[in-house]
Amino acid sequence: MTLRVGISGYGLAGRYFHAPLLKGCGYEVVGVLTTNEERKGHAIADFPNVTVVGSIDELLALGLDLLVVASANVAHASDAIAGLRAGIPVVVDKPMGRTLAETQSIVDVSKETGVMVTTYFNRLFDSDALTVKKAIAEGVIGEVFRLDSRFERFRPASNPGSWREASTAADGGGNLLDLGPHLVSLALNWFGPAEVTYASVRSIRGLADDDVVINLKHASGVDSYLSASAIIGADGPRIRMSGTNGSLVIKDLDSQEPRLRLGEYPAGGVWAPPAVTPAFIYRGEEVIEYPAEPGNYATFYAQVGAAIRGEGAWPVTTEDALAVAKILEEARAISIR
Repeated sequence: MTLRVGISGYGLAGRYFHAPLLKGCGYEVVGVLTTNEERKGHAIADFPNVTVVGSIDELLALGLDLLVVASANVAHASDAIAGLRAGIPVVVDKPMGRTLAETQSIVDVSKETGVMVTTYFNRLFDSDALTVKKAIAEGVIGEVFRLDSRFERFRPASNPGSWREASTAADGGGNLLDLGPHLVSLALNWFGPAEVTYASVRSIRGLADDDVVINLKHASGVDSYLSASAIIGADGPRIRMSGTNGSLVIKDLDSQEPRLRLGEYPAGGVWAPPAVTPAFIYRGEEVIEYPAEPGNYATFYAQVGAAIRGEGAWPVTTEDALAVAKILEEARAISIR
């Protein structure tokens, strides 16, 4: 059974982070919602038989098995709720909602209708994320007590034309809502429930928040130090996880995002060649390479397909989405105090 999917929004997220993976996993992209003429052309070029529509109601009328909400953050809740009320399972790009209350409103409609919703925490399927999980399970650095996790870039010139950079937090802009969900979802996935002990959410370049730090204390005893910034001239390693017997260091992201941006996709749900980023264990002056796991965002949509068919669990639960939204909201509140 080929699953029919409609994508709301065909910008960066829709075209490069969802459509290629859906194609690779065997979904049929039958509809795209966009009112942007250039993006209409992109959708038709990518999927010649697609129907491009101008409203969510038109998209939902195409006989969908799945709705993917990849629109601007300001439209996530309205699009997702419309899909759920139409009886169509929904994947919402991160963040599910701009606030905890908005996220809860989506989850409430899912429970009311009995129609499932999940959110796209694709970084759970990065090479670094899967390697960290393996290292924890194997205990190769002893008892883990600290995580340093970063998404840091150096873009000193802001882009007023980008809604992510120019929109207010109320409209869904800023790094806290863009990269924060990745950092927090990963930390919770690895080390369990946590509370915010410190947060700084601020704008350095004068538009939306572009420099974010969140510190978490997990019930498991691990402290997570999370950073999302667009204005760091000397970025730190992507991951440094420290335990009683050394530190696991992963310097870079894997190749999935640049390959997707180049038009590649994981045919049959598998990347060839695999997307692997090197990992190393440091013990003072001793440095040894640690076998890394290959990353694969297609795993997310393979699991979504199985869940729709009643053959498996959804990749991200609504409890996961709410836990992340709660921490992001607490971080913003603490930073304002």
